[in-house]
Amino acid sequence: MALVEPTTHRSTCPLASTLDLVGDKWSLLIIRDLVYFGTCTFKKFQSAAEKIPAKTLADRLKKLEALGIISKQPYQTRPLRHEYELTEKGLALLPALKALTLWGQAHIDERETIVAVKDGVQSMTRPVAVDLAWLEVS
Repeated sequence: MALVEPTTHRSTCPLASTLDLVGDKWSLLIIRDLVYFGTCTFKKFQSAAEKIPAKTLADRLKKLEALGIISKQPYQTRPLRHEYELTEKGLALLPALKALTLWGQAHIDERETIVAVKDGVQSMTRPVAVDLAWLEVS
């Protein structure tokens, strides 16, 4: 499938334009799951605690693939089923996800600690499937 970048944005502001692409309620959670699990199937995404509706999930997966943020590969032919993974472009969103996670941990009550700091060193409290070394999170 050809990569399709929307040509219209709300403004020329890079933040607004980024939010136009991945700032909806579900896209960043799909990316989060790909960080944790590496590759995911449609069913794996649906099993997340947030309970994304099937139609919404299908729409977001198509959008993220068209933007080149995720890729899909068939893992079964009858019926045809796919698994999804982050592309290099998708992996480039990880610093932003980390910053949002750290902000949530610092400012929202009753949240899970995902990035812990001990002796000045950050580490993930849950396993992740992608190499985060370049993010300085081990």
